[in-house]
Parts: sequence; structure tokens; C-alpha cells
Amino acid sequence: MTITRFAPSPTGFLHVGNLRTALLNWLVAHKAGGRFLLRLDDTDPDRSRPECAIAIEEDLAWLGLVWDGFLRQSDRIARYEAAAEQLRVAGRLYECFETPSELEVRRRTQLAAGRPPVYDRAALRLTEAEKARLRAERPGHWRFRLDHTRISWADGILGEVSIDAASVSDPVLIRGDGQMLYTLASVVDDLETGVTDIVRGADHVTNTATQIQIFEALGGRSPRFAHHSLLTGAGGEALSKRLGTLSLRDLRAQGTEPMALLSLLARLGSSAPVELCRTLGEITEGFDLASFGAAPTRLDPADLVPLGARYLHGMPYEEIREDLAALGVPGEIAPRFWAAVAGNLETRRDIAAWWAICRGEVAPVITPEDAAFVAEAISMLPPRPWDESTWKAWTGAVKDATGRKGKALFLPLRRALTGRDAGPDMSALLPLLDAAGR
Repeated sequence: MTITRFAPSPTGFLHVGNLRTALLNWLVAHKAGGRFLLRLDDTDPDRSRPECAIAIEEDLAWLGLVWDGFLRQSDRIARYEAAAEQLRVAGRLYECFETPSELEVRRRTQLAAGRPPVYDRAALRLTEAEKARLRAERPGHWRFRLDHTRISWADGILGEVSIDAASVSDPVLIRGDGQMLYTLASVVDDLETGVTDIVRGADHVTNTATQIQIFEALGGRSPRFAHHSLLTGAGGEALSKRLGTLSLRDLRAQGTEPMALLSLLARLGSSAPVELCRTLGEITEGFDLASFGAAPTRLDPADLVPLGARYLHGMPYEEIREDLAALGVPGEIAPRFWAAVAGNLETRRDIAAWWAICRGEVAPVITPEDAAFVAEAISMLPPRPWDESTWKAWTGAVKDATGRKGKALFLPLRRALTGRDAGPDMSALLPLLDAAGR
């Protein structure tokens, strides 16, 4: 069975880059009829925030990306310690004592000599007496000893990838304060939860190389990997999870439609054109991981607006019923209200504005040159109740009485009634003004 996972750290709120990773993993699993796991990589107690953990679950639920299993790394520390001991016994995990400043001096020396800044494994040459003396001065950290061979895999997006392990520093798996780092904890979790496929950003390629050896050192088989391109802003700038305008929390508050966002991210960076889908099932059906490329992919948030508007324009009343009820739109007129305003919405936030207009919470716009005309026209409004024929009958009578026609006739009346220059068909909107108590 295909099993994928999304493993964010709850140190900040999710942004569109995180969502792209989550969505691709969700689609790989569901395309194969498999399982999608949510894992919170929260082994850093100082940076992990409970409110961010809650927000991650809320954001994924808002988007409909339901998970089939859930775990927190903070609940599994004993499993990581057991794996670390297994690696120590096998001679693959060794203790080091260099400070960050000492490592930086070595790095600069290597670069100045034209050598790659790779850890020189000096700790492996320490005697037991030297280690004891250093332990008394500072806590040691633990590195995984890589086999200096080529690490190769068939990447689901990049194709054949091969990295010389000798060109990579032995990764730190356990910090001096005892914190288990992602590189080890992730492998242990992936092994024990049976993860078969991992889709993540191209910035993880080197991590993948080192983790493949950790999988093998723990007696497991590494999953299939695919590394998607990184998203950039519309101008080619790098995205950051601290770039609030593209956080899922902010996009949700701005009225972004979940299916518009998912439809865009499911195709962005692939050879397939972006198509608006109305369900995750439609997105899954048209999904092909092999169609994605490695080049950085630009995301323009402005592209979400027309997609979201199109989604709303085609939304049946049954899907919006609860939203309308929450705004106080009476059930007996809600279907007519939705039919009238749906085609004029950019986001769901616009619904409240049109309902306010129907209730009379509007500042009429009447220019001085139209004031006398509007007053005369209002005096000619037919008696209530108004229906779909009222607008045509009324404007016809006003045209005959004033001689106005076209834009000079219709625009001043629309402005007087709605305060807007454009909007729904007035034949459908005028009866709603009556029904809403205007």
C-alpha cells in the first residue's frame, strides 16, 4: 500500500509552499488508494508552539486534506533514543565536541584552501582520555558516519540523482543538549509507519542522500523520493513561511476559495495547464507527479482571485446555504438572493456586502446633475410588492417621462439604489430589496 506523510514543524503557520508539499503527498496517496499521514515534527520544545500545531490541523481541515493517521514526534523520543543506540553499537554514530565557532574557523580554512567545507571527522581521532576531558567541559553532539560511496536514487521528479557522500558532512543527529534532530527522527518515523513515498522540496535533496544511508543502517528500506521545485513569488523572490501574505491563515481570512487554491497548486510547476476543479476527486483524477519539473516555479497570488470567482459563480445554492443563513438571509429568499449575486462575487466576503445593500445599509450615490432625475424616478416607483418585471416596467415609464435612455437612464438609478456602478441584474435585485424590507 502507498503511504505518504506531511511532516511540518509547528514553529510557524503554514504557507502556500508548505501546502504544496502537503497536497502533492495527499494526491500521491489518494491516486493509489493509499494512506496519508500527518506528523508534527515538534522535537524542538523551545520553538514549537501549541497554537501553530492547532493551526496546522485547522488549515488542512479547511482545505479538505483529511489525514488517515496522526502522530507527534514529541511523543516518540524513546523510539529515537533506541535507534541512536543501535547506530552507536554499529559504529555509525560518534560523539563530537567542536563548538560552532571552532567549526566555522575550520570551514573558512577549507574554503581558503579551495577545499569543500566538509567536516573533517576530527572527533574520530580523539582518545578516550581526550573525550573524557572534553565531556567535563561541554556536552557532546553526535554525528552519523556516512559511508563514502555514491548515493543514488530514481527521483520521481528529478530523475536519476547521484551524490558523492564524501562531499557531504556527516550530519549531526543529536545536539549537545540531547535534542533529537529531524534527520534521525524522521527516518525512524518513516520506517515505523511504513511510509513508501516522500514528496518534498528540492532543498531537501542532500538530506535525502544522508537519510538513505540512515534507513539502511537501521536495517530498513528507504521510501521512494520525489523533490518538487521551490515556489517563488511573482517577481522570482523566495517565499518564506514568515511571509504573512501567503500564509494559509491570511489567505483564508481574505476569502480565498479552498478549491481555487488547491486547483492552482495541483498543477503549478507541471506541464499540465491550471484547471479549476470543484472537488478533490477531480484534482486527483487529473494528477500526474511525473508531469512536474525541477525549475523554480512562480506563484502569483493574483491568480487566485479569478479562479475563486469562477468557483463561486458556478456554486449551487445547496453548497452556500449555510453561509447565507449565517449572514441572516431568510431561507425563503436565499435561493433567489444567491442566483442574483453569485455572478458578481470575487470572494465570499462580497456576499455580506450585497446582503447589506438588500437590507438598506447603503449610501446612495447621486450626482448633482442627476439629483432631480433620480427624485422624479423614485416618485414613479410602482407600488409594492416588486417582482422580476418591476424594473423593466419602471425604467420604461421613467424613460417615457424624462426622455433618458441607455446608461444615462440606468446608471443613476442603480447608483441610487445600490451605491454601486455595477452589480447583479436589477430585474433580479429589485425584488430582493423589497423582500429584505427596504
